[in-house]
Amino acid sequence: MEQGSVIVRFSDVTFGYDEKHLLMEEASFSVREGAKVTIMGQNGAGKSTIFKMITGEEKPIKGQVHITNGASIAQQKQVMAKEFLPMTLREYFESAFEEKMYDLDGRIKNVFEVVNLKLDLERRVDACSGGQQARLLLAYALIQQPDILLLDEPTNNLDIEGIWHLTGFLMGYEKTCIVISHDANFLNAFTQGVLHLDAHRRKVDQYVGDYLDVVNEIAAQVERDRMKNARLLKEIQDKKDKVNFFANKGGKMRKLASKLREDVEEAEENMVDVRQEDRTLGSFTIEAQDFPQPLLRVTSVDLLKDNQPLTRELDLTLRRGMRLLLTGPNGIGKSTLLRAIATGTANGAAITEGVRVGYYRQDFSGLDFGKSAFEILKETGDGHPDEEEIYETAARFLLPSRLLHQPVGSLSEGQKGLLCYAQFFLLKPGLLILDEPTNHINFRHLPVIAEALEAYRGSMLLVSHVPEFVESIHVDETVDLERLMK
Repeated sequence: MEQGSVIVRFSDVTFGYDEKHLLMEEASFSVREGAKVTIMGQNGAGKSTIFKMITGEEKPIKGQVHITNGASIAQQKQVMAKEFLPMTLREYFESAFEEKMYDLDGRIKNVFEVVNLKLDLERRVDACSGGQQARLLLAYALIQQPDILLLDEPTNNLDIEGIWHLTGFLMGYEKTCIVISHDANFLNAFTQGVLHLDAHRRKVDQYVGDYLDVVNEIAAQVERDRMKNARLLKEIQDKKDKVNFFANKGGKMRKLASKLREDVEEAEENMVDVRQEDRTLGSFTIEAQDFPQPLLRVTSVDLLKDNQPLTRELDLTLRRGMRLLLTGPNGIGKSTLLRAIATGTANGAAITEGVRVGYYRQDFSGLDFGKSAFEILKETGDGHPDEEEIYETAARFLLPSRLLHQPVGSLSEGQKGLLCYAQFFLLKPGLLILDEPTNHINFRHLPVIAEALEAYRGSMLLVSHVPEFVESIHVDETVDLERLMK
């Protein structure tokens, strides 16, 4: 992180969406030109907020955010803006530039290789699948080749080959890149430093080195701080016991007690403020609805080939405990198919009446962003859980009570993902429909979630581009939708 002059500097920045709940307090750090930096921290610590302050979308309460004069900034968005939906892909990328780009088609071709996309430039944005739109959003930021490139979970919706393409591009990118991601191997391949947001201390600590080295360094420091505190606590308690004994003796003993009190105060001041690391989910169980009949029957599926709808016959019956994996390239209609099945609008598939369905949508559009997390959990399942159960469940999924009454739209993407799993925990579904269930989830939580899904005794319909995750879950049958089209 030493190359070039400073291009981004935060000086004593204090920020919060209200003054009672600050995300940062007098936080300072800098990023140099050409640096490749990861932002890491707990869900809701303010990682995306740093991006908003760099782009000027948010302003600090106190302190200054300095961006080098004339530095161009491009940020990969998470959701396609409505005004882009009726545009052709060529028009969409034209809108990324203030002036006409005569080599635009060539630039688009190059950036499509990076994100592993093959699409007709006359195709409309709204005709692209959710996964394709996610890649378009990434390509839109990359094509601008800005001085400061901001990427928020760029590997979501990318397959292994797509991640390799993106990694290669970023390794060769000569300008500044700041990344938020939970993909440890991806980050370790190209980042040279870490900005660590500590939600407990409301500070930003800066580290130089490979991502995994920094993660280990932070963990080692936490352990050293805890050991120091344990030693100091033992000394403090020993001296307090002596104070209590000598304070009642009078004379010189009372003076000794006074001196010991001073030693206790000094030791308490020397206690280290141990950083609160990303807490990992504790083990949990998703109980399954006891449903003896077949839960889902599929006789045909509607797919897309070259943007043209096709229907293919299929004979599938999903019984209790069966797991079905759907595979196929982006744009074939996997997410559309899952959504149609989950909402009861699929022509050739029907969920048996009475089956409780837990549905993880990769873009969280199934959540009402205007409602609070508390309201959503309150409405989950037939039992309408009481307040105590809601608070206990939320805490289990790392959603503290202060967040429960905020609009879901204000939660971080990782917190929205955990809210979905909290719903499943309360719902006790007979059928789980999971569309990229690792999206936005901290990599530390994934083994715990995989363990819960492996132990789940209901039926499961799964789409995932993460082989390691899929391999950790027993699958009874795999349907390759691309082969169905041949």
